[in-house]
Amino acid sequence: MRREALKLYLVTDPVLCADLGVVETVRRAVAGGVSMVQLRDKQATTAERVSLARALMDVLKGTGVPLIVNDDLEAAVASGADGAHIGQSDGSPHRARALLGPDRILGLSCETAEKVAATKGMNLDYLGLGPVFATGTKADHEHPIGLAGLAALASATDLPTVAISGLKASHVHDVLAAGTDGLCVVSAICGQADPQAAAAAFYPPQTGDAQ
Repeated sequence: MRREALKLYLVTDPVLCADLGVVETVRRAVAGGVSMVQLRDKQATTAERVSLARALMDVLKGTGVPLIVNDDLEAAVASGADGAHIGQSDGSPHRARALLGPDRILGLSCETAEKVAATKGMNLDYLGLGPVFATGTKADHEHPIGLAGLAALASATDLPTVAISGLKASHVHDVLAAGTDGLCVVSAICGQADPQAAAAAFYPPQTGDAQ
């Protein structure tokens, strides 16, 4: 997996995306610069996740943007998605790798240095580090680690990493300076009136860029 794929990682939320719908939100967000998409819908059935994942894959076709399914390994495999992301309570990463096979992307959330250290030898493709800040999109998250905690976790692994939780466009510089490869966002794009503009705000063109 290319580290650049983690630059702007969008996690979908069906409630926040209700006005435009998940598929249209993703289409517009990718046009604005989103580099990876995770389908997360805790209330959906596996069959519903498979259906939505396939619709998202149609939208992402030709963009080079990978589609990851949250938690549901069966849905990830059945839909043909690019991979899955699991949390610490979602079963063994070794089992997840066995189910996904060697070629799909597998990411794992880590909140502490001990959990990061434990990932050695797990055949993971990237780590999600955080929560950096508190967020309302995941009420049961661990205590926020802040930017200093993020830097400590990022320095403890050679794997690609993405910062998770409560992040906005104003955090890009600090998060990258902490040593991660990008930001994982939900509400900063999902539910915004213009998801394309919201995504583009994270990495606006610099003065002197091509016209």
